[in-house]
Amino acid sequence: MRTILTAIYIFLIAFTAFSQADPAKIKVSEDIELIKISENAYVHVSYYDMPGYGRSSANGLVFINEDEAFLFDSPWTDSLTMDLYCFLRDSMKIQITGFIPNHWHIDCMGGLAYLQTQEVESYAHQMTIDIARSKQLPVPGHGFIDSLQLFLGDEAIHCYYPGAAHSMDNIVTWIPSEQILFAGCMVKSLNSDNLGNTSDGDLDAYPGTISKVMKQFSAAKLVIPGHGQCGGPELIQHTLDLAKTR
Repeated sequence: MRTILTAIYIFLIAFTAFSQADPAKIKVSEDIELIKISENAYVHVSYYDMPGYGRSSANGLVFINEDEAFLFDSPWTDSLTMDLYCFLRDSMKIQITGFIPNHWHIDCMGGLAYLQTQEVESYAHQMTIDIARSKQLPVPGHGFIDSLQLFLGDEAIHCYYPGAAHSMDNIVTWIPSEQILFAGCMVKSLNSDNLGNTSDGDLDAYPGTISKVMKQFSAAKLVIPGHGQCGGPELIQHTLDLAKTR
C-alpha cells in the first residue's frame, strides 16, 4: 500500500511540475508556438525545414495593446504566417496592424506577401527595402534610414539601425513600456558558440555594432535573439565576445 501511495505521490508531483513547466506557451500548430514573456508581449517561434540545415526554429515578437498588435519578424513562409495571423485574430481576438522585419532574410520577412494581402502596414530600413526590391522579394511599404518611432495605441515602438552585423540592413526594435529589445539575428543566444550565417553581413563591423547596441539598451530586461532562448543583456555581451574572437 505504501508503495502505491508513494507512486501516486510522485506522479502528482511530476504532473504538477509538467503542467507548470510552460504555463505561458501556446501551441498554435505543429510549426508555431507562442510564448508569453510579459503582460503585453509574446515571442512567436516558428519551425521550417531549411535546405541543408534541416528543421530550424526562428523567433519573432508580437506586441499587443488592447485588441491590436504589431508583429516583429514573420514566420518563415506565407502559410505559416497565415496560421499565426488567423490564430491571433480568431482565437485571441487580436488584429495585427503593423509589421517590422529585422532584415531581409526569409526568417524575418518570409510571410510579408501574406501580410500585405491582409493590408497590414509594413515598415523596414530603407536598405531592407532596396535589397528586397533587387531580389524581387515582397517589398515593405515604408522605409527609414537611422531611426523610426511608431505607436501602437499610446505605446511607443522605437526602431534603430546600429550598423552592419549579421546582415548589412539589420535593425533592433525597442519597446520601452515592456523593456523588451527585439534584437533579431545580430544577437546570439547563450548556447551559440559562433555568429552563425554571416555571408550577407560584415564581420569587421560586427563588434562595433554590438557595442552600440549594448551601450544604448543597457536597461533592457528582455533581449530576444533571432534564434534560440531569450534572455537579458548577457546575450548582447555574449555576442560581443563571439564577434571579438571570431
